Amino acid sequence: QVQLVESGGGLVQAGGSLRLSCAASGSTFSSHGMGWFRQAPGKEREFVAGISYTGVRTYYTDSVKGRFTISRDNAKNMVYLQMNSLKPEDTAVYYCAASLYNIATDRTDFDSWGQGTQVTVSS
Repeated sequence: QVQLVESGGGLVQAGGSLRLSCAASGSTFSSHGMGWFRQAPGKEREFVAGISYTGVRTYYTDSVKGRFTISRDNAKNMVYLQMNSLKPEDTAVYYCAASLYNIATDRTDFDSWGQGTQVTVSS
């Protein structure tokens, strides 16, 4: 397992941008597919974006395609989520997660989770 710590959340107006960061500890970071999930009050935790071991492949839930970009830097053990054109419905706690699978979108395939960072988008 890897240990994950998210940062970068905050309050932003609709149409604005935020960049979330996830710092990972452990020597096996590059052997983990990484993902971002979010959970709004009263809702299930949902997949947002994922990235393969080397970063070559990325994938997104439909509602964020064209607005969010996931990336990783294996030399720094970091994963990022650039969020542009934010909408009030993007308001949630965002979680970074690590999977032993190269490609994973189901939360049951992720075995390490961060503590979450709050993103609030005002209208």
